[in-house]
Amino acid sequence: MERTPQQHNLVLILARAFAAQLATAVFLLDPEGTIIYYNEAAERLTGRPFIEGAGSTADEWLSRTQPRDEEGVEVGVQDLPLGTTMLKQEPAYGIVTFRTADGEDRRVETATFPLFAHTEDFVGSFSVVWPIEEDRP
Repeated sequence: MERTPQQHNLVLILARAFAAQLATAVFLLDPEGTIIYYNEAAERLTGRPFIEGAGSTADEWLSRTQPRDEEGVEVGVQDLPLGTTMLKQEPAYGIVTFRTADGEDRRVETATFPLFAHTEDFVGSFSVVWPIEEDRP
């Protein structure tokens, strides 16, 4: 069965072009929480090439990375900045520890922004993620 590529909103296309130029890790998700892009910096941060993560849902990605809060308690997507942005369609910030593809724990700061095509037309999320100084790769 051949899969037809999904056509994305122009805002997501432009966000992807912008993210590709950044030296900081960026994850781009559609409104349903499917990963539609992450840049080379995100590949280095997570240890997972985009080709392996593309099309994963936020829940699938989180089950692999086991995100935890500052006390080390595993958290669901709704408790992460990304979840806040997806559910409330507002910016969010937080500190998270996650497991990389090679099994290392990495503490990061993340800021996530909603993307809109029009005032109330939510088209996705743009997450910027950077390692906390002592956890830089």
